[in-house]
Amino acid sequence: MIQGLETVILLFLANIMMTIAWYAHLKLDQFDWFHRWPLILVILFSWGIALFEYCLQVPANRIGFDGNGGPFSLMQLKIIQEVITLVVFVLFSMAVFHMQLHWNHIVAGICLILAVWFVFGFE
Repeated sequence: MIQGLETVILLFLANIMMTIAWYAHLKLDQFDWFHRWPLILVILFSWGIALFEYCLQVPANRIGFDGNGGPFSLMQLKIIQEVITLVVFVLFSMAVFHMQLHWNHIVAGICLILAVWFVFGFE
């Protein structure tokens, strides 16, 4: 139980870092000082943030993987990670970019819940 909780917490933290690495530069581009950066610096900036994501993602997968004594199969780990990624992205896009949820986003979320149920319910 503890390994599962540790895995999920690390995956949430990792996905926060990755979302920042992938999308924060789009918001920072509004600032004149950042907008003048050449693309290679923006890539290195994002890559630097992504390094911290890997420092969380790799241990999460090692702790959670049933081949290492964890509670999750490889497929379950992947589904957990994808759902967390989308939850983090939705919250990030709403908070930082002021995006709004629409009915099709809610339906997609229900489909994700069904995907989790299928993966965990039949293994």
